[in-house]
Amino acid sequence: MYKQQLLDRITHRTAKIGIIGLGYVGLPLAVAFAEAGFEVIGLDVDQKKVDALNAGQSYIPDVSTAQVAALVRPAPNRGVLRATTSYADLSGVDAVSICVPTPLRKTKDPDMSYVVSATAELAKVAQPGMLIVLESTTYPGTTEEILVTRLREQGLTVGETVFVAFSPERIDPGNKHYGVKNTPKVVGGVTPDCRAVVTAYYATVADEVVPVSSPKTAEMVKLLENTFRAVNIGLVNEVALMCDKLGIDVWEVIHAASSKPFGFMPFYPGPGLGGHCIPIDPLYLSWKLKTLNYNARFIELASEINTAMPVYVVGKVADALNDDMKSVRGSRIAVLGVAYKKDVDDVRESPALDIIQLLAERGAMVSYNDPYVPSVRLEHGKVMQSVELTSVWLKAADCVVIVTNHSAYDYRWIIENSSLIVDTRNATAPHSGALGARVVKL
Repeated sequence: MYKQQLLDRITHRTAKIGIIGLGYVGLPLAVAFAEAGFEVIGLDVDQKKVDALNAGQSYIPDVSTAQVAALVRPAPNRGVLRATTSYADLSGVDAVSICVPTPLRKTKDPDMSYVVSATAELAKVAQPGMLIVLESTTYPGTTEEILVTRLREQGLTVGETVFVAFSPERIDPGNKHYGVKNTPKVVGGVTPDCRAVVTAYYATVADEVVPVSSPKTAEMVKLLENTFRAVNIGLVNEVALMCDKLGIDVWEVIHAASSKPFGFMPFYPGPGLGGHCIPIDPLYLSWKLKTLNYNARFIELASEINTAMPVYVVGKVADALNDDMKSVRGSRIAVLGVAYKKDVDDVRESPALDIIQLLAERGAMVSYNDPYVPSVRLEHGKVMQSVELTSVWLKAADCVVIVTNHSAYDYRWIIENSSLIVDTRNATAPHSGALGARVVKL
């Protein structure tokens, strides 16, 4: 009975939808459901985000203010979006997607407090006929261990009176080609009826839904995707280290290897991994396997290599300065880009923060520019402000370090106005003939 009622509401767009967590994952999902014709209530503990959304304003680059404004003040017969900080406002919803953070603690074990808290609060307002989907990346088994257990404690029967599933988020911040609609959506329900309901739910916003046999399988899918990237980036970072020892240009090697039409996929070295997924998610899997007395060797080794890249970059800066008869201590270092990747404003786990910290600890006078990040918080609460990118700033620097290769940067102009550049992204390659700075590549 509950299953068919929910399917009917989803089909006719009369279901009310809740999205818990309105960040890079939750906000695009909330907008997608609202644009598909649903009434959507977004919940976040950050009052500033809630106020911005209710005022029709977006705060992430992937969602425009125009999109939000059109949904907060919709035309007749359109979906609608509103935001709240109160779980009580979710008491009447038919389906909920949980998109809260799942960071790692300093000890590299999962911090599940956000998922546990969201589940506990949601369980208080859960009602028969509700669909609850966890999207937060986590270790295999989380959905059943945390969500299912708590809902059963509330007297709800999973697969009959309430439906539970896991669907890994696949949002790639800053990606202009793939979003919620055209990225296939993997779903795993606790029971066959759960799978049927969650498949219908996401089919309203995604072009393709990929059902798998269980939440645990869906959780593993996400970890495989990001472990694949982390391990291959670790491999190519180590190749960069080896090429440096051998006096070979690693970028030339990768470019030539990419000419092979089969059996090779190019990955590129860099100053380290950042973001909310790739540096963290594989360690969830590694942690889980340790509880089963298994050592995930590839993951641990890749993490070791990738984590050490900021130290390697600082070493390259020191060597480059040394060649100019200068030391790191007392040198002016200009860092270009602190976001974890190009053309986004996200600094989570960004290697740039480690590079700045390490250079400062060695006595350098460090400043940075990033058109997307006006300020950053370093260790011990120190806050740095982005400085204006001018020829005066570049010329005053003993070394310019390109950490994030934003598209907005004019690299030819940067070369012409600098004396020494350490380029960790090969961003200056198209302008290798430009007069000006001596460029040291990763």
